[in-house]
Amino acid sequence: MPPLRPRSRREFLWHSGGGLGGLALASLLSRTGASAAQSQTPDARPYPLAPAPHFRPKAKRIVQLFMAGAASHLDLFDFKPELVKRDGQPSDFGEPVEAFQNGLGPWKKPVWDFRPYGQCGKMLSDAVADLGHVADELAFIHNVVGKTGVHSQATLLQATGFNLPGFPGMGSWVSYGLGSENENLPTFVVLPDHRGLASNGTKNWDAAFLPQQHSGTVIYPGTETPIADLFPHKKGDFVTRDSEAAAHAVMAKLNQAHAASRAGDDRLDSRIRSYELAARMQLAAPEALDISKEPDYLLRAYGINHSRKEWPKEINAEEEADIFGRKCLVARRLLERGVRFVQIWSGNDNGFPRRNWDSHEDVERDHGPLATGMARGAAALIQDLDQRGLLADTLVLWTTEFGRMPSSQGGRGRDHNPFVFTNWLGGAGIRGGVTHGASDDFGYKPVDRSHPTTVHDVHATVLRLMGIEHTKLTWRHNGVDRRLTDVHGHVVREILA
Repeated sequence: MPPLRPRSRREFLWHSGGGLGGLALASLLSRTGASAAQSQTPDARPYPLAPAPHFRPKAKRIVQLFMAGAASHLDLFDFKPELVKRDGQPSDFGEPVEAFQNGLGPWKKPVWDFRPYGQCGKMLSDAVADLGHVADELAFIHNVVGKTGVHSQATLLQATGFNLPGFPGMGSWVSYGLGSENENLPTFVVLPDHRGLASNGTKNWDAAFLPQQHSGTVIYPGTETPIADLFPHKKGDFVTRDSEAAAHAVMAKLNQAHAASRAGDDRLDSRIRSYELAARMQLAAPEALDISKEPDYLLRAYGINHSRKEWPKEINAEEEADIFGRKCLVARRLLERGVRFVQIWSGNDNGFPRRNWDSHEDVERDHGPLATGMARGAAALIQDLDQRGLLADTLVLWTTEFGRMPSSQGGRGRDHNPFVFTNWLGGAGIRGGVTHGASDDFGYKPVDRSHPTTVHDVHATVLRLMGIEHTKLTWRHNGVDRRLTDVHGHVVREILA
């Protein structure tokens, strides 16, 4: 009798009940330590099991605040007295400069005044004054450099570690590497800007070549349908419990036939995992997204306005605080319920005049409401996490695709600056109240151009705090062991506690 061939995970699921029933059985077995994957040889698994953390993690969860369009470090966080002194004088960079839109006008001082905050004395602009309440919790990196001044490429670099499409988002890597702490909610959640998606759209949080269950789940807090297609449409009142069960039975048979003819293709498994998660989310998600029972004082702290009836067409500080603060509060509720990675996006509007962070025409008009709303929501989130004892193992990362030039564009705007910009981090494992790296006197490039902080360095640091050695979290794809940090990255140890 020939030796029995080990069953693949798909075969096990289908022969153990088929369709969603098989997945339910696999889920039950995994909780009791007898999952199908454990009984297979490594070569038989459709994808590797999630590795155990390489280090004792400082952070269990992360929230990333992404300012799409390129927030100006010079007008928010990186104070340059030399720009104040030389405001209006012809700019001279000492070298040829290729600007994105020829924004090489006279030197332009910060739009807002800067003041010191916290015991650390961190200089912050008036536009982000609310962050002064948590300045001693934050570590600023002022010498981050990018690879391009093109929005789409630079956004992908920040989001995926590569400036080309086709690579998993950072949240997808974290999901793959650490798994979920709540089987009824996604591991990786994305809260986009209500005005639209950033450059590249869903490619910023897609799992790419990783199993698709690691893609980000998009949620729009405060809308009539926060999660698309989670519940039947209100016009579908003709759907009954029996007809829905019959439809599921038919789909199970079709799925079984489909899977039987496609050995080694795990995409169907991933799709069914998504449907199964959606079924569980029907119970868990509404409660997680419901902020109505949060106390009034906390809603006020986040800047949430109960009277808002619809999204505003024109942004102002009060409305932006409501929009961003609402996402921050929902992020806290998701994090405390076991979601591993929450990504909050701010500033997407491709109309004209712009109402996003891409302030070519008018920094004050565009950055003002966005920055004020962001600072209020972010500060409230950090304080809220701290009061609940969650900040000690929650990492907060603020980023944008690049900075903006110290010279003016059209008198009131600033052009793209990929040569240096700012990130800040706070929370788990971060030494608060510190500044790492420095830009030059004009905020044009790093002071030490031979040792800047790269995007890969930031990613390596995030993974290190999550207990992962960034060079060991890999996936074999097209003959290459791919990773979030490509072949680069060093942990920024100077900001670690």
